[in-house]
Amino acid sequence: MTWRSSFGPLRDRRFRWYFASRAVDLIGDVMGGIALVFAVLAVSDSPSALGIVLAAHSIPMVVLLLIGGVLADRFGRTLVIQVSNLTAGATQLAMAALIITGAAEIWQLAALTALNGVAAAANQPALAGLLPQLAPRDQLQSANALNALLRNLSLVIAPTLGGLLVVTVGAGWAVAVNGVTYFVAAALLAPIKLPPRTTSGNGVVADLREGWTYVRSTTWLWVVVVAFGVLNAVYSGGFRTLGPALADGSELGEKGWGLILSAGAAGLVVTSLVLLRVPLRRPLLVGVLGCTLYGAPMVALGLTTELWVVALAAFVGGAGIEVFGVAWELTMQEQVPDGMLSRVYSYDMLGSFVAIPVGQLAFGPLGAAHGLQPVILVAGAAYTLIALAMLLSRSVRTLPRHPDADVTEPAGLPV
Repeated sequence: MTWRSSFGPLRDRRFRWYFASRAVDLIGDVMGGIALVFAVLAVSDSPSALGIVLAAHSIPMVVLLLIGGVLADRFGRTLVIQVSNLTAGATQLAMAALIITGAAEIWQLAALTALNGVAAAANQPALAGLLPQLAPRDQLQSANALNALLRNLSLVIAPTLGGLLVVTVGAGWAVAVNGVTYFVAAALLAPIKLPPRTTSGNGVVADLREGWTYVRSTTWLWVVVVAFGVLNAVYSGGFRTLGPALADGSELGEKGWGLILSAGAAGLVVTSLVLLRVPLRRPLLVGVLGCTLYGAPMVALGLTTELWVVALAAFVGGAGIEVFGVAWELTMQEQVPDGMLSRVYSYDMLGSFVAIPVGQLAFGPLGAAHGLQPVILVAGAAYTLIALAMLLSRSVRTLPRHPDADVTEPAGLPV
């Protein structure tokens, strides 16, 4: 692929509107998440209160993901995204009003955040299914790499913007800005015109059953979804939960932990740029191999607290998981029939998210009982082995690109 062809999707007017909407949405979401944390802590300095508000968002999102997938496939993905954005924007502005006026209570913030979680349950499967409607099959890798680059850059830029807003105008106004970004993101999708959806006329339960039948009968799909149900639990517990605790009690400290996370983000950004240029001939195989590298930061933390070693491992892990991310999106969009893509994505998301709280709750007691570093090391080794185990499936190893995919490459570049 040339650089010109890498940015080919942006020459399509509809994709440009989608890309602009995603940029506003992603930056607003990251800023809003930071602002909400500080707003909750201003209302109550209890970590339990913060946990209640955060859980109020995640629980309805996970529970209703499957319904969100059905809605997106039935009523059109742009419409579902717009309605969910307008709903989320309204909840954020309501929270902002309560915070700015000093009337906010934890139960109110939790209730409004729960409504935001309901909106997210519809939004995420619809977003995942929309991109392949806007990019030709021979440009899907470029479209996904551009999307990944946008997401990764927002993770670098938006936290700083969110922090500045909280410091300068206050958490309430920062939440209000996030509310406005939802409305702007919805408006930016308005110019996108797609053919009307055709539905089977079956009920919601029948649609869910059809999606489930496809998932369980497609070996490469259910193997990866089941594996990631475990992998995400291991990573959230071993790295996200025990990692900061280990850093806080060692020479790494908060600054060192921040640098480690930044190194991981750098790996994401660099790899998304590389994938704009380097085509994937067997995306699922390459993606799973990349996924195995995501255990590297935990292995490094389990062996040493030397900053440069762990930061390098985080960079490698970020690069590896970004390869998997783009490869997985590409595989889903090329292999799954468009009419059920959002439903299949909703099963994928449910399988990926459902065990994360288990990891977060289980690894704390394990670390206290057996020591932080030994548990993190075992988690890293387990992550790597589980990722490699996906390759035992022949369908994962051998799944080819779609016949319409463009896998031409410049001389000398690896696949």
